[in-house]
Amino acid sequence: MKPGTPSNMLSKHSIAISHQKGSTVLLLKAEALAKNMHLSHVLPAKQEEFNTLLVYTENGLQIQLKHDNKTRKPVTLHVDFLSESLNYRRRYGGGIKQALARAVGIKPGIRPTILDATAGLGTDSFLLASLGCKVTMLERSPILAALLHDGLERAAASHEIKDIITHNLTLVQGDSVTFMISDTKDKKPDTIYLDPMYPHSRKSALNKQDMRIVREFVGDDTDADKLLVAAIRYAQKRVVVKRPKGAPLLTGDSPAHVIKMKNSRYDVYMI
Repeated sequence: MKPGTPSNMLSKHSIAISHQKGSTVLLLKAEALAKNMHLSHVLPAKQEEFNTLLVYTENGLQIQLKHDNKTRKPVTLHVDFLSESLNYRRRYGGGIKQALARAVGIKPGIRPTILDATAGLGTDSFLLASLGCKVTMLERSPILAALLHDGLERAAASHEIKDIITHNLTLVQGDSVTFMISDTKDKKPDTIYLDPMYPHSRKSALNKQDMRIVREFVGDDTDADKLLVAAIRYAQKRVVVKRPKGAPLLTGDSPAHVIKMKNSRYDVYMI
């Protein structure tokens, strides 16, 4: 689950690794991550010199932005699989009858293996894993992968969801198209799940603060069509694409069926 080295996706930001003062454990974590990602490690006293930081805190690894482009205020982002909102969804989100579960092919007694090729902050992967699926999360942004790695590490220490994390979730940092094209294993995932970043819209849910921060680092997925083509060739049974309501189809090809929700939909392509 260890995140890999950065790519040119880091070049947009002057970013450094730091830690909350007063903790040797957090200091050592920050130094190790900085070395792994080939980024500078700065002491807490120097944090004000950077607009963008990855900071180890008592609450986990955080992206800290000095100025959010929309609010002009400091903002933070981290992955928390133990959050009240996420665990409420895990307990009361509809189980196997919810739209996400039906889209990926979950049925009574059937739990498909899933590749989430656009893992992002890992929410959908976690929910699918909590329903009993074995899920591989692929994330090409090394920064988001670092947040995911930290979130998984902290969640694995929780008695309540330890088994979900350790048995059902795997993190891989890398480009999804490259991964699918180059993978030579005989056993492919039953379902590939895609939730590509959709071009900015004032009315889009993607304007929420967390997603604005994610967009700062990953941008729009302009190669989403290419990703769908690779996924259809790679999946064993189906590919699921989450799209905003009214968004055009990827590649123009019609899905086998569509599951509609209030503000979005799942396009399901059967193999």
